[in-house]
Amino acid sequence: MSIFDVLALFGGLALFLFGMNVMGDGLTRAAGGKMERILEKLTSTPIKGVLLGAAVTAVIQSSSATTVMVVGFVNSGIMKLRQAVGIIMGANIGTTVTSWILSLSGIQGDSIWIQMLKPSSFSPILAVIGIAFLMFSKNEKKHDIGMIFLGFTILMYGMDAMSGAVAPLADVPEFANVLLMFSNPILGMIVGTLFTAIIQSSSASVGILQALCMTGAVTYGTALPIIMGQNIGTCVTALLSSIGAKKNAKRAAFVHLYFNLIGTILFMIVFYSINAFVKFGVLQDMATPAGIAVIHSIFNILTTIVLLPFGKGLEKLATLTIREKEEPVEEIAELVPLKHLDARFLEQPAFAVTQSMDVMNQMAGYSAEALYDSLELLKDYSDEKWQRVEALEDIVDKYEDELGTYLAKVSGKELAEEDSKRVSNGLHCIGDLERISDHALAIAEIYAKMHKEEMVFSDKAMAELNLYSNAVYEIMSMTCKALNEDDMKIAKRIEPLEEVINGLNATIKKQHIKRLQKGKCTIELGIALENLLNNYERVADHCSNVAASLLQVKTDSFDTHEYLNRVKQESNVEFQAMYSMYKEKYSL
Repeated sequence: MSIFDVLALFGGLALFLFGMNVMGDGLTRAAGGKMERILEKLTSTPIKGVLLGAAVTAVIQSSSATTVMVVGFVNSGIMKLRQAVGIIMGANIGTTVTSWILSLSGIQGDSIWIQMLKPSSFSPILAVIGIAFLMFSKNEKKHDIGMIFLGFTILMYGMDAMSGAVAPLADVPEFANVLLMFSNPILGMIVGTLFTAIIQSSSASVGILQALCMTGAVTYGTALPIIMGQNIGTCVTALLSSIGAKKNAKRAAFVHLYFNLIGTILFMIVFYSINAFVKFGVLQDMATPAGIAVIHSIFNILTTIVLLPFGKGLEKLATLTIREKEEPVEEIAELVPLKHLDARFLEQPAFAVTQSMDVMNQMAGYSAEALYDSLELLKDYSDEKWQRVEALEDIVDKYEDELGTYLAKVSGKELAEEDSKRVSNGLHCIGDLERISDHALAIAEIYAKMHKEEMVFSDKAMAELNLYSNAVYEIMSMTCKALNEDDMKIAKRIEPLEEVINGLNATIKKQHIKRLQKGKCTIELGIALENLLNNYERVADHCSNVAASLLQVKTDSFDTHEYLNRVKQESNVEFQAMYSMYKEKYSL
């Protein structure tokens, strides 16, 4: 084997790993975070968890990615440890799909149909389709499909390059002697574990083993312990991701380790014990890519069948490894959703975006609660309610800080166009939501001061403020609903109501000036009313900004002023109709 063969081997390995990465990214983008949402929602029974784990891993082509996501779910409290056990087992089954795809390269036969099944035959077709989708289509889904096709093609060309580079080794006696050493079960398992731990992908290490099989020098006796070790080595990724995580997340990573470790030990003991008496002749046969795929699948399926009934035992073992320690209790229960912004989710950007939007909806809810409580102080003042507004405002501040930082990190990832718009919208909206809570606190402080100084508005002023409060309550409710449900019909109703609120604000100020001139209102009450009116109006303005951001996500523009000017034009019949309806509803 010459130096050029060695270079070709490393070049093929680089293409193989890059192709696997590109294909995995394309599959993940095409899934759009849906796979992770399925994992999050549908894990009520262990068997269902196994099936879901297998399906999701088969789609995103990485058991490591699935397991890291599960560690993130457990760490953020989205998923319980017992739910994670089944998914982890299923992920090991799902990852065997890759080895079956790679085994196609070993197909032999003269028939044109059999030849067409070989990746070297149909990969060029996929490459042409993939590059056409990427270069000539603006459709985001076609771009993702193009990435999948190109990634698969690069992967298979890397596989062929590795196979060609190692082919001369078949005639090298020293190579056969080295492989003979690996037929020792313990040594072979250690080699498989270390190699997979280094490249952090069992699918990739199995693929490399399949490429070596092309030399015709690898026996099943050599391949079997290496495959066993590969299943242990893949646990390193999850263990690394659990560093710094909470105890249950660490336990999820250890469940993954113990599942593979115990399964491997049991398999090796049973298999080689029987072999000591029966002597399996197949161990001396030359391994094939398809044979490697069969062993990989059988091992993971059998291990799952055997250990699934002992899922609670694995959970208990992980609990004994990571023992209970006193953890600090959350100071404020409302901050729990912030744990959903786990850094591990950033490796699956589409899901990280979805999690961010969920947390933003929680933030909107707390802003709304603060506003509603502050508006109620007009009719029914209490110190408890005023203190709750203050606490809620503090919570919203924390949300803005944490969510803004997380969204900035997400925006640095490679995102689909729609997800990129959602992140931009989120960054626009959280500032407005935080300002709404600030105005809610300002309103509450005004009412607190009035209560302390026993200041009371006239009946006329109270009636006007009640009507104004109802309008502000409605615009905030519509804003939250539009955000939560991503409802553009509701979002379109916000700007007409905001215009009515502006008019209502001007009218109440005029009425207030008349009362001052007639001596029916004091200067102190007048200042309090003026400040309340300004805060009410600013809340409506921020609601308008949120609605504008939501509607502009459907376009390529984020010029809020241009959008607002456009919708207010006389020719906009829909806007005028809604404006008239709200003007009549909130008429003094």
